[in-house]
Amino acid sequence: MRSVVRLLLLSTLFALAAGCASQKEVEVLPEQTYYENAREAMNSGNFNEAEQNLDALETYYPFGRYAEQAQLDLIFARYQNLDLEGSRAAADRFIRLNPQSEHLDYALYMRGLASYNLDLGLATRYFPVDAAARNPGEQLQAFRDFSQLLNRFPDSDYALDARQRMIAIRNRMAELELHAARYYIKREAYVAANNRARYVVENYPSSPSVEEALMIMADTFRFLELKKGANDAIATLRKNFPNSDAFNDNGEYESDLLRRQNRSLTNVVTFGLMGDE
Repeated sequence: MRSVVRLLLLSTLFALAAGCASQKEVEVLPEQTYYENAREAMNSGNFNEAEQNLDALETYYPFGRYAEQAQLDLIFARYQNLDLEGSRAAADRFIRLNPQSEHLDYALYMRGLASYNLDLGLATRYFPVDAAARNPGEQLQAFRDFSQLLNRFPDSDYALDARQRMIAIRNRMAELELHAARYYIKREAYVAANNRARYVVENYPSSPSVEEALMIMADTFRFLELKKGANDAIATLRKNFPNSDAFNDNGEYESDLLRRQNRSLTNVVTFGLMGDE
């Protein structure tokens, strides 16, 4: 019996020894080697390999000579790998650890850029998805990031692109409001449609959506028999968009976006039960 127990114990020890021997120890390379490998990988477009080397550099040499540059490169490598959340997290970490860095504007820009594209998602990269119909999500965060960049570094090399993206975000938000207004028109909820259109005019006055918003305001005011509101909207439209398709050759306003088919206000309010017999 004892011989059997000894045999089992020896077998177990041999198995453990073999297992330990099979586990190859991780070789820690010099700091410069990790950095050079990462740069070479990025230059060749192999961002997966670059990210692996940068992660190793940060793990083994967190306060080394290349630590700050490795953090910056990691932001870019993750962005190129479409790991947008990871890129934003790396940018946040860099901003937190290096508040006085001369490259802080780059980190702020990349954080905004990651948020800007994160909300659009991969679908819009490959399929014709109407971005305005999507939830704005991270767009507002991107706007705040770009705004912080411009406030702190107005002369940054990334300032011009940040401004253009902020304009694009504003236009997208305005189009999102118009998308909601169109939906309410289809539902014949004209008061709600008017409110959304008015929000565009008041909050995004320089966006391309203003022309259609004014037309929606004019048509919904007309339908709701609010003559002054309709006239004011038409006057504003005429002043800012004199060549709008809403005006005929004689300069008369003749748009009818509602396509209400002569339904009365009473008929709409009562969901078709009264008013148009």
